[in-house]
Order: sequence, then structure tokens, then C-alpha cells
Amino acid sequence: MLPPPTPHWALLDLGAVGKALDAFTTLPCPTRPTPNSLSRWFDISSTRLASLLTSHAPSKHRCPRSKPWWSPRLSSLRREYHRFARISRLDPSQLNWSNVKSSRRTYFKAIASAKKAHWSDFLSSATPHSLWTAMRFAFGRPPQRFPDVQGASDPAEVAETLLDYFFPSKPPPGPLLRHTQYEDYTPLTPEEISRALPKSSNTSAPGPDHIPYSVRKSLHRIQPSLIPSLLDPLVAHALHPPFLKKALGIVLDKPGKPSYDSPSSFRVIVLLRILSKILERVVASRLSAQTAICSLIHPLQCGSLPGRSTADAALIL
Repeated sequence: MLPPPTPHWALLDLGAVGKALDAFTTLPCPTRPTPNSLSRWFDISSTRLASLLTSHAPSKHRCPRSKPWWSPRLSSLRREYHRFARISRLDPSQLNWSNVKSSRRTYFKAIASAKKAHWSDFLSSATPHSLWTAMRFAFGRPPQRFPDVQGASDPAEVAETLLDYFFPSKPPPGPLLRHTQYEDYTPLTPEEISRALPKSSNTSAPGPDHIPYSVRKSLHRIQPSLIPSLLDPLVAHALHPPFLKKALGIVLDKPGKPSYDSPSSFRVIVLLRILSKILERVVASRLSAQTAICSLIHPLQCGSLPGRSTADAALIL
């Protein structure tokens, strides 16, 4: 069964997105927000923005065997081969059968030449980042192992077992109290978002909304005030809404295990929403600045600090 189509973000119509963003307005933030009302406002606003972006991206139908080496010439040869094959089935003469064999030979030779030329072009333009891709093409991917967990008979029970193993249930949180805005709060600026976005790679896997970093960066270039208007109320009221805590869990098998009937033979990669990562980077940057202003870090601390390296630690010793 093939996966459902996904947005082809590389072909996103940025011009149409810019025009749509001119008419796009976020819902007004609650004047006296509670955690629930502020979370609901952010959920609705970010979902509307994601729907706008998705509507301007064409769909991409993924298939298990993509053919980047395919060309219009191969399509023409395939049509010619099938045309001669249909004629031969209707009139199985020697001449028609000869045409079928000749067109088939030409078609498959063209496929082999196209594959060879594509592979040569790929290797000639290979970079250190694409070496692993070349190795995967050359040796193939290892077979994916589906968790055969004892006591689980269908995918839903397997997912429930893995969730209980990797994310044990915790006691329910206490009641959410009203969050008041800090009096000396500094509003979030587009410059802070601009400093946070370049630190992330465009190839980083997106979260449940499937919107990658490249689209968020383009969105910020088109309308710099949009992302701060969404995140600023959250920072002002010190709230991380449940909407940003939802994530995708990718289950990967650990190689070399004797059996795969236990959750311990697998590991989970958690993919958060890009907006959550941006918010975390902004807050971490502000906290880092405050620790320096308030002298909360030892002056000889070198680890996990910008501008400090192993050379500084060696000089201190």
C-alpha cells in the first residue's frame, strides 16, 4: 500500500503565498488569557497558517521505487513498445512479432543507458553529504523489521506497547492557573527569529505538520512579523502549549539484535514541530543572555557556551 500524497514543498508557489499572506490575519489574542484559551488560540492560528501554506504546494505522490533517471524519450519508447505488443496480439504475424522484439530491445537498452548515465552524473557531482546516499544506492537498504512484540496482534496494539515502553504514563498534571504577563517583558522581535532560523538545517525532518525549515525560512523572509506574532504571547505568558508538544515518533530497529520481539530492540526518534524548535531556540538564547548579565555562570565555565572552545579550557589549565 502506497503512502498518501504529501505537499511538494520544493515547488511551493512563494509568489502566491506572499499575496495570500497580505490578506492573512491571525486571530486576536485573548485580552485576559488562561492557559486553555491561549493554547486554543495558538492551535487555531497555527493550523490556519499551515492550511494556507499547504494549499499553495502541489501534491507529491511518493512511490517505493522512484526513477530519477526517467526521461521523455523513455516514455516514448515505452508507448511504442506497448503499441507494437497490442498489434501483435491482434495480428500475430512474423512481421509484427519482429517489431515487438526490436522495440523491446531498444526500450530496455535505453533504460540501461539512462541508469548508467544517471549513476555516473551522480557520482561525478557527489559531495561528502551524499556519500551515504551513494552507498545506499550501491548496496541497497537493509530490510525494515516490523516490531513483533509479544502479546500484540495488530499495529494498534504494537503502537500502544511501544508507547508504554518508551513513554511510561505519568501522574496527571495539576490544574492550570492563570498566567500573567511579566511587567518587564521584552516583546519578541523578528530579528530574534532571524537569528534562530539559520541555525537549523533545511534537511531536518519536520514534525506532525510536515512543514520543513525551508518553508518557515521563506515565510519569515516574506512576512517577518508573522512568526513573532504567533510566538510572542507564548513567551510573554511563559506557556508551552500542548499543541507544540505533539510529535511524530519514528520507530527504528537496532541492528545486530538476536530477535525483534521486544521493544528494547528498537529506538524512537521524536520529530517536533518546527515552531516548537524555533520557540525553544529563542527562549534558550534569552536565558543564555540573562545568565551572563546576572553572573549565574562561573567565569571559567567553557562547555555549552558561545565563544568558548577547547582552546579556552586548555589556556585556563
